[in-house]
Amino acid sequence: MPWTNNSGGGGPWGGGGRSGGPWGGGGGGPGLPQPPNVDEILRRGQDFVRRFLPRGFGGGKGLAILAAILVGVWLLSGFYRVQPDEQGVVLRFGAFNRTTPPGLNYALPYPIETVTTPRVTRINRIDVGFRSPVEGMRPVATREISRDVPEESLMLTGDENIIDIDFAVFWRIRDAGEFLFNIRNPEQTVKSAAESVMREVIGRTPIQPALTEARAQIEQAVREGTQAILDQYRAGIEVAQVQLQKVDPPAAVIDAFRDVQRANADRERLRNEAEAFRNDIIPRARGEAERFVQEAQGDREGRIARARGEAERFTQILAAYSQARDVTRQRLYLETMEEILRSSSTVLVDDKVQNLVPFLPLNDLNRARQTGQPGADRPQPLPSAPGGGIPAPSARITGSPR
Repeated sequence: MPWTNNSGGGGPWGGGGRSGGPWGGGGGGPGLPQPPNVDEILRRGQDFVRRFLPRGFGGGKGLAILAAILVGVWLLSGFYRVQPDEQGVVLRFGAFNRTTPPGLNYALPYPIETVTTPRVTRINRIDVGFRSPVEGMRPVATREISRDVPEESLMLTGDENIIDIDFAVFWRIRDAGEFLFNIRNPEQTVKSAAESVMREVIGRTPIQPALTEARAQIEQAVREGTQAILDQYRAGIEVAQVQLQKVDPPAAVIDAFRDVQRANADRERLRNEAEAFRNDIIPRARGEAERFVQEAQGDREGRIARARGEAERFTQILAAYSQARDVTRQRLYLETMEEILRSSSTVLVDDKVQNLVPFLPLNDLNRARQTGQPGADRPQPLPSAPGGGIPAPSARITGSPR
């Protein structure tokens, strides 16, 4: 029932009988303000709605239809779309309830359930040991203008040397529910875990491998260690890559260290050159030695064969000499003289040969002697003139003809 003014129109709080509206205090009197008239507000709301409804929808039936329409619109407001690079996180009365995949999904309308759609495929980056002033730029391009952070970059190696390391951690969201509710500051968590693992890995690695060939192993070990820590936290984060940007000695000793590096490089180069020379000269020397051995072996076999042949020949000559001494002696004499006269330039003519005209091939003998052909100075037999002829005179010709 409405509040009525039974005591002069001043309301239950009193108004001095003056009409000043529901919040009025009378005609300027000192009375307290009156509360709003709820029945009047509801009546005015019904009148406002009836203006937009067709005739015949008045009363309780029209309000029921209107309420049904409003409820339907409220229920339809629960549909939402998750983009391909996002993951839906549904909160029921502010508490995590479930995650939804990309596409069209449904959640109970507000205020029962609310939806958050973080981007889970975007690669995020955290710099450790330095700060790049330009967001998203590669550290290689901004190395001159990046700011070093010594309290993060200076680390102790396994052989108790100080090393300056700058690196970047690339990560993305793997589980949006864990990411939103299990960790308070995701970036700081990833940074602290990566820095801790990097110090542990560098503390087990000597400085020389860390500066040269062990960079890939360090990156892999830090990525796996950081991922293990985040999995223990159930952070819902996947570490995609750890990239070393700078691995150098401290700036105060970097010049001296580079001198040592150059000396080590020269030593390694000279060692490689000596090894290459050794690998070249030793096989050649072994080949030469093997060739000499084979030649000596062949000469040995030849000498043995010749000696055996000479011994066999001497044995045969001895047997023939035992049977016919004069004939054998004469044959040996002739063979010996043949060997002696083979290099002589003397031409012998037998004066006992009758009815033969001696033919001396002097031109051929001179040509052979000039060209140095073997046998040019051998005694040449005199061929007989064709068809017989006058007996050859007895003569002995020595030297070259004039």
